[in-house]
Order: sequence, then C-alpha cells, then structure tokens
Amino acid sequence: MKRIALLSDTHTYLDENLFKHLEGCDEIWHAGDIGNIETADRLAECAPLKAVYGNADGQDVRQVHPLHQRFKCEDLDVWMTHIGGYPKRYDINVREEIKRNPPELFISGHSHILKVMFDKELNLLHINPGAAGMQGFHQVQTLIRFTIDGKQIKDLEVVEFGTKGK
Repeated sequence: MKRIALLSDTHTYLDENLFKHLEGCDEIWHAGDIGNIETADRLAECAPLKAVYGNADGQDVRQVHPLHQRFKCEDLDVWMTHIGGYPKRYDINVREEIKRNPPELFISGHSHILKVMFDKELNLLHINPGAAGMQGFHQVQTLIRFTIDGKQIKDLEVVEFGTKGK
C-alpha cells in the first residue's frame, strides 16, 4: 500500500502550507510545469519524486524528468504526462496510444483545473490535480492525495491549501 501526493503546475513556487500535506506520503508525483530543478529537488527531500516535464519547464528539468512516465505502482498501471486532455478529449499527442493501450490511471496537468473523471469507454480513472503554484488563472492552490492498494485507488482527497493573493 502506498500513499501518494499528486500535484502539478508549481511553476517554481512551493507554498509553505503545501509541505504539511506531503507528510505521511510514500511518494510525490508531479504532473509537469515544475518550474526548475531546485523545486523538484525540494519536493524530493520530502518523499521519493516521480515527475514529468511540462511545456513551461526548461532544460534543467527536462534532462532529469521525462515527457511521459508509464509505471506500475503496487499492481496499478499508471501513465503520467503534462498535456493529456480529458476523457473524450484526449490530446492529439496521447490519443492513439491511450486508446490502443489504456492505463488504469491516467494523470495530466497543464489546465490548472482540478478534475477527477472516470472514462467508461477506456475503463480508466483520469486525474488532474489542478495547480499548486501561483502562476495561472486558478484562484485556489490544490493537490490530491490517495492510497494505492494493489489495483485499488482508495481514500482520494482533494486538498485546497492556499489562495492566490493571500
């Protein structure tokens, strides 16, 4: 069983309120637009970090973190990328592969819009954790925590930990 903290779109900003929500997590997953390698390194000090780079990330992040990560967590097939779209509207760069070989959990960031959706057609759960940083149009900083036990995703919770401008 693993407890996961999932975030995206920090854009170099790590709110101090974020760190209390990472406590007790076995891994931190970041769905891109980290901002710089120092931001990734600071997260990795809290728990092992799995991350992908986003469209706004520079070469320092891209040299360490891939565009896509496809991996097993416990017995669950996970695919994480930054620009992935949503069920019925997957991004053109992932659309064919996700239809041909769907994961059980598909994670993307980029939109700064938190969504948890089940894709009935492909039988997968899609999660976008919203945005944990200050850059962008979102008003509330968010992350998602959940537990993976075998193939089950349990105890999923949305965490709002900051408001822009306050």
